[in-house]
Amino acid sequence: MTTSADTRTTTGLWSIAAAEPDRTAVIDPDGTEISYSALADKANAYARGLRELGLETGDAIVVLQPNSHELVAAYFAAIQSGLYVVMVNWHLTGHEIAYIVSDSGAKAFFAHERFAEAAKIAADEAGLPAEGRFAVGDVDGFRPVGELGAGGEGRPARRTSGSPMLYTSGTTGRPKGVRRPLSGADPDEVPVASTWFFGIFGLKPFDDHVHLCGSPLYHTAVLNFVVISIQLGHTAVLMDRWDPEEMLRLIARYRVTHSHMVPTQFRRLLALPDEVRAAYDLSSLRNMIHGAAPCPPEVKRRMLDWWGPVVTEYYAATEGGGTVISGEEWLRKPGSVGLPWPGSTVKILDDDGNELPPGKPGAVYMKMGTSTFEYHKDQAKTEKARHGDLFTLGDVGYLDEDGYLFLHDRKNDMIISGGVNIYPAEIENELVMHPKVADIAVFGVPHDDWGEEIKAVVQPAEGIEPGDELTAELLDYARGRLAKFKLPKSIDYLDELPRDPNGKLYKRKLRDPYWEGRERAI
Repeated sequence: MTTSADTRTTTGLWSIAAAEPDRTAVIDPDGTEISYSALADKANAYARGLRELGLETGDAIVVLQPNSHELVAAYFAAIQSGLYVVMVNWHLTGHEIAYIVSDSGAKAFFAHERFAEAAKIAADEAGLPAEGRFAVGDVDGFRPVGELGAGGEGRPARRTSGSPMLYTSGTTGRPKGVRRPLSGADPDEVPVASTWFFGIFGLKPFDDHVHLCGSPLYHTAVLNFVVISIQLGHTAVLMDRWDPEEMLRLIARYRVTHSHMVPTQFRRLLALPDEVRAAYDLSSLRNMIHGAAPCPPEVKRRMLDWWGPVVTEYYAATEGGGTVISGEEWLRKPGSVGLPWPGSTVKILDDDGNELPPGKPGAVYMKMGTSTFEYHKDQAKTEKARHGDLFTLGDVGYLDEDGYLFLHDRKNDMIISGGVNIYPAEIENELVMHPKVADIAVFGVPHDDWGEEIKAVVQPAEGIEPGDELTAELLDYARGRLAKFKLPKSIDYLDELPRDPNGKLYKRKLRDPYWEGRERAI
């Protein structure tokens, strides 16, 4: 936080609320505008109420809510109270949510009536006391969230910075919490890391910035972009359900400058009719940022042709560290995810932990300064992911001679057929561009002689019939773009592939049935 007389240089939710109380912090999906003072007041009330319940520094709360200022207020209540806040994926079942409530040691649960059934099951199964259950709307056995801190005023006593407690997606088993040590910092002070992170993308405090959030706030990066935007004086426009034309309308309506996106959204935007795409003024865009899932190069190129060089890509981990590449750089280094962030280290190591030279693929390891983390209650997983002070997400890639990172695939997704390494992402990136393919997943299935063979599972485009004729057409298309050893040996069809709303494909759900009773070499 600065002490300049210019209030527009004073950052942080509570400081901005004091200096510019009527400034818009959040625009809810229904168009309701919430000022900085209103958001701060609600965060203060919730924080007071949690203190009255007996929650102390280091305790945790769980939030199961759709995108709204209510979720954001619960976040800031925890952040100023020294609490860990766990944002839960609302696609999970009540049983799965109960595990997170129990594993995190949560002492309060903020739910929304939209997820009433799952919330009640989770709270009951986790044995959460009735006094710790709060709801927006009507949830049986939950207290109205408006009761928290009611009758009081001002900030809570003993303010100290809390932290998100982030849970991995759980695609390879039960999710694991990433729990960082609390900093003990003053929550009025915007962390240097926040302004530094936005600086990577050229996003300065205020500067007439407007952030558009089109993905669920239970995702780490999505949440970070919204709360940092608010802390830096940027209005955050929230969408409840993402729709391509609605996104264009909101960009034009609110003069949106930046957003955090995924390649699935790019493809749906590109599928809009030309007259729809041309009907909205997108001249306000400054930096449309994407990560979380690989982007087919042709999709990226078409977005750059449409929006210009405002499309920026990054590769990062909840655990810390990453790379970034601007639109201009990507055109020079197509397919790359960029150079390491300032302070971040990226190395490529072989199976023995030896560093590999440029151009040689291996496991991607990273670190961010002196940042540390641990997987909550899972020391074995923590140690497995580390090599010295570096850690890996299991991705395979290489650095070129200029230090740019190129990713092949996750190590667990790599196919080994006849001793040859095959990267499914390369095959997916080609076939997804066929006009009759809406989505695709490629993975290895058992083969008695070769170890594995290539299987593709395709979601046909709307109105396209699956079957032998489509299979023949797709394989013929692939032959002109891929080496023979990379061609799928068979194609199955599904109405919809299992992806989360942030674009991440749950490939294990597709692959595991083929491997039942057998063990993969990877």
